[in-house]
Amino acid sequence: MIHATAVVSPHAQIGSGVSIGPFCVIEDDVIIGDRTTLMSHVVLGNGARIGNDVVIHPNAIISTAPQDLKYANEPTQAIVGDRTVIRECVTINRGTTASGRASVGSDCLLMAYVHVAHDCVVGDHVIMANGVQLGGHVEVGDWAILGGLTGVHQFCRIGAHSMIGACSRVVKDVPPFTLSGKEPLTIEGINAVGLHRRGFSAETIKAIDEFYDTLLRSGLNTSDGLRAYEERMNGSIVSAVADCIAFVRSSKRGIYR
Repeated sequence: MIHATAVVSPHAQIGSGVSIGPFCVIEDDVIIGDRTTLMSHVVLGNGARIGNDVVIHPNAIISTAPQDLKYANEPTQAIVGDRTVIRECVTINRGTTASGRASVGSDCLLMAYVHVAHDCVVGDHVIMANGVQLGGHVEVGDWAILGGLTGVHQFCRIGAHSMIGACSRVVKDVPPFTLSGKEPLTIEGINAVGLHRRGFSAETIKAIDEFYDTLLRSGLNTSDGLRAYEERMNGSIVSAVADCIAFVRSSKRGIYR
């Protein structure tokens, strides 16, 4: 179903069961998956790749040129996974030649006025509340939740299963499985309730908590905290904690404590 007022390029690839509402604009190099709904006034620029069963609310704009002065109209993409809901006035810029794409995973909820900048990678099951703003090259892990009006500096990483309180200013990496808030941003604990709801065992949750107790609350710096924990565990580290250690060790901007 394509409304008579919509402007849809004949070169765009439209899946079966797609609904395109009034005053939408679909450019040439666009692919829309099956059963996806564009409500009204939605713009899909060149390079948009929209999955199946996606719902895009009015005035959302996906895959327009990145807000990067180095960008010279190279062909890049903005990708949205399956079953993701994009609310009013969300903007997702396409990538630059740095990575060629910006991507939002499957089963996500991007509330009104969220901005996903060029070359961002947003995982699956992510929730970003109203007004969250991601700078370029930001990475958001699976199941992360970002509170409303949170701003994330370019090149920062948000760990999987983490939760950030509203109105936060993120300028360093947020470790996986953590709860953070206040100003300046501080790690308040682990996201135990969220982990329990997602099927993590009590033993795994306890192991994650013990790891962060050593890393963040022992008075040791990050390197010494990692070393002390690994020496104490003598190789018997659960996979979730191993993921945390790999995240911390690979951080280029440093982690919140």
